[in-house]
Amino acid sequence: MSTDPIRFQFDGDENATHTIVLAHGAGAAMDSPFMNEMVGELAKAGLRVVRFEFPYMAKRRIDGKKRGPDRAPVLIEFYGDVVRQLGGPEKLIIGGKSMGGRIASMVADDLGVAGLVCLGYPFHPPGKPENLRTEHLETLSTPTLICHGTRDPFGKPNEIAGYTLSDHIGLHWVEDGEHDFKPRKSSGRTQSQNIAEAALAIAQFAKARV
Repeated sequence: MSTDPIRFQFDGDENATHTIVLAHGAGAAMDSPFMNEMVGELAKAGLRVVRFEFPYMAKRRIDGKKRGPDRAPVLIEFYGDVVRQLGGPEKLIIGGKSMGGRIASMVADDLGVAGLVCLGYPFHPPGKPENLRTEHLETLSTPTLICHGTRDPFGKPNEIAGYTLSDHIGLHWVEDGEHDFKPRKSSGRTQSQNIAEAALAIAQFAKARV
């Protein structure tokens, strides 16, 4: 358990009835352009959003040196510390971008949170569909929303359709979206449009949870 205070970034109405905790992905910080835009849309939808950084990313912010993610047990324990420091897990919806959402999905049931939101779940490494990261999703009991691009290389729709996933998991498909929800120009859509629509789906999900 961490003894150091965790640096949180809060956005949205501090009196909002719904609070979402979002972790970053493996390679980008909590204030990446994607995270900033998503949080902005969630705040406009009336949600309170809390962001934090895992230890390896917090160190990068200090010394500027790129480093890979901490081992999964470290990330899992740290996410537990985050929820304990924030308190009131039954009123929190936790989640994150890619790896951050995966780690949240691994602790959600144990922490007793109100819900789980994953922004581009890494069902498998790109090009390696046999290396699935779905075993714990088969028995997940926490209400869950996964927002996932239809062109995401971490899991295509036809692949996901064949997975055994818990009945507590719902999917919001991000039309023509890559892992960061960015569509092709030929689609006539924009990344901002996809992010805004995903945020609306998350807001609707959140309001049914708490």
